[in-house]
Amino acid sequence: SYKVGELDFKVLHCPGHTPGHVVLFAPKERKVFVGDVLFAGSIGRTDLPGGSTEQLMDAIMHKLLPLGDDVEVYSGHGPVTTIGQERLTNPFLTGTYKLGGGRF
Repeated sequence: SYKVGELDFKVLHCPGHTPGHVVLFAPKERKVFVGDVLFAGSIGRTDLPGGSTEQLMDAIMHKLLPLGDDVEVYSGHGPVTTIGQERLTNPFLTGTYKLGGGRF
């Protein structure tokens, strides 16, 4: 965990965009700061050195989605969204967009 002022964060390792990528989850505030792992309607790039689409999707499915649909997602780019909104509408999570070839 990590404390900044009055905020307590859980640090979650979410590789895929880069091997060492972490996200910061503030459980009390129901907010997660994800950098370039997840965006409103998209996911992070995996064509960087050490990037992996498989690891990225695994991190999203097993680390981010279980945080809860009410959690606000603050990405490195773009608008704020929620886990629930992305679960319902993000084509990479709904299966609408078919990933192919291991890298996106």
